[in-house]
Amino acid sequence: MRLRCECREDGVSYIPEQDFRSPIHIGKGHSDAGSLVLNIVNPTAGFFDGDRVDSRVEIGEGASLVLSTPAASRVYRTRSGKAAANYQEFHVSENAFLEWIPEAFIPHAGAEYVQTTRIALKKSSGLLFFEWIAPGRVAKGEVFAYRKLRWELDLEIDGRLLARERYELNPENHSLEALRGHFPEAHYLSVYAAGPMACHWPAEALDALHGEDLRLGHGPLSDGVHVVRALCRDSLAARRLMGELRLLFYTSAGKTPPHLGRM
Repeated sequence: MRLRCECREDGVSYIPEQDFRSPIHIGKGHSDAGSLVLNIVNPTAGFFDGDRVDSRVEIGEGASLVLSTPAASRVYRTRSGKAAANYQEFHVSENAFLEWIPEAFIPHAGAEYVQTTRIALKKSSGLLFFEWIAPGRVAKGEVFAYRKLRWELDLEIDGRLLARERYELNPENHSLEALRGHFPEAHYLSVYAAGPMACHWPAEALDALHGEDLRLGHGPLSDGVHVVRALCRDSLAARRLMGELRLLFYTSAGKTPPHLGRM
């Protein structure tokens, strides 16, 4: 998938260039609260072993883009031993804004998956970047039954590396101890915020969210970037927290959250 968002002279964000093919489909967008909202759809059942998806999203100067997924992403049991792979790049120009807010990522039993993300910002860019990893198909009794998940993320501002994540989750070793430490079926949420979404950081409100159903921590990086990490008891707690965080960040920035049509 290749996608570019630009800003017209009247301030309206639009898509002058897009290119995609199976297993990716870009839905029809709508404008709301000053942003263009698009749904990225996988019309197939999900990721299978050996699949590879490459995505590049560019947001031009002054444009505002919200990307969402209308349903959970799934990766299925590997039959060949190969991992499914997802490579994604996000480039946000001066005074531009990107929100990435997908539904849950659900790994099935025996699944193997690698996700590589690069986020390139400018000093004046705005960012709200969510990730949500489920423990598996809990209703089917598949809790941390996947084979291996590997997550890689680089976030940079003006070409300078600001954050780097590398972690591998494997039920056969100690890597899941932190996830299982509080909740046996823990859902993991991660959020990066930059620009207007982090200028007035709602530290006290974030601390108040910590409770019986979730464990939440947050803190600043350099150049005005902040990060939130949370473990949630179940999918209901995770969905509730995502909605609360989104509203909190937009409200703190003095903005109205664009309507996604699914939350």
